[in-house]
Amino acid sequence: MSLRSRKSLWVIRVREAREACPPLLVVLLVSTLISCAGRERAGQNQVEPQPQQQAQTRSPQTKPPGETHLLRVCADPNNLPFSNQRGEGFENKLAELIAQELNAKVEYTWWAQRRGFFRNTLKAGACDVVMGVPSGFEMALTTSPYYRSTYVFVTRQDSKLNIRSFDDPILRQVKIGVQMVGDDFSNTPPAHALTARKIVDNVLGFTLYGDYSQENPPARIMEAVATGKVDVAVVWGPLAGYFAGKERVPLELVPVSPQVDGPSLPFVFDISMGVRHGDQAFKDELEKILERKRPEIETILDSYGVPRVSADKPRHVS
Repeated sequence: MSLRSRKSLWVIRVREAREACPPLLVVLLVSTLISCAGRERAGQNQVEPQPQQQAQTRSPQTKPPGETHLLRVCADPNNLPFSNQRGEGFENKLAELIAQELNAKVEYTWWAQRRGFFRNTLKAGACDVVMGVPSGFEMALTTSPYYRSTYVFVTRQDSKLNIRSFDDPILRQVKIGVQMVGDDFSNTPPAHALTARKIVDNVLGFTLYGDYSQENPPARIMEAVATGKVDVAVVWGPLAGYFAGKERVPLELVPVSPQVDGPSLPFVFDISMGVRHGDQAFKDELEKILERKRPEIETILDSYGVPRVSADKPRHVS
């Protein structure tokens, strides 16, 4: 979808987007990830999985003696590389690792990471933890970060474009793909960076929501680079790193530089686990596990191609 006819949507400032939606939308993410943006589009074929149960709010370590210990996780059933219902995402693997350390069994509440995700899952008591949220995310109590990633420029290796900055003059001549959040096409950081440079007419938007009846809707932007629909895309690192290895042509990923555009537009984000506000004991227990199992976590992230930024390493837990 060309954004030429949607120029007015590009002038939304980052501050306004943050006021309208949780901070994770500024990441994507993705992982993200989770959104409050957008209205249900009439006739759109989207599946909204419902929570399997509304269990009593209770963390694994507070279970009564003799009761099966459960690590209750809220996750998207169709959102690789993060999670899916077959347990193939890296957040699924992390949940299994955490559960082993807690001597617990993973129990999922599946819910598409769309509008209302936190309200209907973590806040409603349907689960105890969400495996990937931005550090400091206001709708949850977040652990210390377990990885730090970045947006990347994605190109075909045979294109030899070698784009590293939004100030590269070639961006005014090539077709660019950017991720958009929600049905109202709220802007992600790359969209704002391009708009600030008046690079609009040669940009295509790819909604993170996509067609939920297909597997992994956000992956369409990576396919667009591989097929030549766009020459370059600016994509959240974990998504790009995973799907680059799935395409039939070699793709090159280059971290966006610098890490912050202007005074307040970051492209690098710390990612944590999120629990309910007030569940400090569970947060502390998770942080100890994250520190103790850091080598295993790094191995999992490596196996999914998650690019990480080494600056501002996660703090140690005493």
